[in-house]
Amino acid sequence: MKMKKKVILAYSGGLDTTTIIPWLRENYDYEVIAVCIDVGQGSETEGLEERALESGASKLYIDDVTDIFVNDYVIPTMKAGAVYENKYLLGTSIARPLIAERLVHYALKEGAEAICHGATGKGNDQVRFELTITALAPHLKIIAPWRIWDIKSREDAIEYCIMHDIKLNMNKDTSYSRDKNLWHLSHEGLELENPAIEPNHKKILQMCNTLEEAPDESEYVSIDFEEGIPVAVNGMKMDGTSILRTLNSIGGKHGIGVIDLIENRVVGMKSRGIYETPGGTILYKAHQELEHLCFDKETYSFKQIVATKFSELVYNGQWFTPLREALSAFVDETQQIITGTVRFKLYKGNLVLAGIESPFSLYNEEISSFSTGELYNHKDAEGFIKLFGLPMKVRALMKEKNNMLYEEVEE
Repeated sequence: MKMKKKVILAYSGGLDTTTIIPWLRENYDYEVIAVCIDVGQGSETEGLEERALESGASKLYIDDVTDIFVNDYVIPTMKAGAVYENKYLLGTSIARPLIAERLVHYALKEGAEAICHGATGKGNDQVRFELTITALAPHLKIIAPWRIWDIKSREDAIEYCIMHDIKLNMNKDTSYSRDKNLWHLSHEGLELENPAIEPNHKKILQMCNTLEEAPDESEYVSIDFEEGIPVAVNGMKMDGTSILRTLNSIGGKHGIGVIDLIENRVVGMKSRGIYETPGGTILYKAHQELEHLCFDKETYSFKQIVATKFSELVYNGQWFTPLREALSAFVDETQQIITGTVRFKLYKGNLVLAGIESPFSLYNEEISSFSTGELYNHKDAEGFIKLFGLPMKVRALMKEKNNMLYEEVEE
């Protein structure tokens, strides 16, 4: 008996991937092997096996790579200070290369000829998944149903599932496109597609309290870093995953890390989404404050350039590239002195710096104080200013010679 060819499906159990299973069987006659990569999405993995098998998959793998996600993707991106377009902490973007890498692993393990994903033809994820698959296993076929099937909307997908007697845990009024992992939760679609509409946070948010629901009392939290890596919260040593879970709880309680973002997608269009990143926002801010304390001016300035480029590479799905690896090497070199403790006061969405210290601090009170210290002679500033302003003086002399100096207009 001839064996059916196999396809690996990136499976979340959501509307898109639930719809894809019967569609693949109907249109390709594949054996569909569903693979859920667990990057900390929590209860979303519950009941997935039953749902996948009922939808027509032959089996389901659930691969928990949460620790790898935090240690090898989240923390390196945080150390780089990568923030896409000055707002987005790259929650979905960071996870995609790891998910795609694991899909390749299972495709090779099962002898599958193809990998299928549920990303739309308008989105970023199709780029991220396919670039990674190409970088790691270029021989594998890639199937992207949203680019070729007749289904045009989430409403159509719901109708397709109803026609195929597939049970759904959603309806047309609550079918936001969501992506969740331990780092963040994103919300897109429905009324959010109109930027003029104020989002109903009470209906949307799941990781964070609304500002109205946040406690009326502030709370202090401290984070310890060693060489740029968070190692403790409130003095308690923890691994990276436990730190993020702890800060998600604390930050979410106080409504930290909710943004309303209109971003420029890889494919050229803009999109609007609500993003919740409570623990990540605290970590980014704490790490940034330590860098302000410990970096010299030139290093800090150049690292901002690196951070911008790093964010673009992650956003664009270019994790497995020589440039990203080289930038990570630069970041790791700079992080050797990013050790210390940062303390914040949290209150209704606000992170207020409440103290910072490091053995590698470049802040020298004897030099910086308004009181005169032995290490700084005020008279030295005169010569510095003359030399620093010499190009301006030379230009002014030239303009004076040519009668080009500014003349104040008389009223």
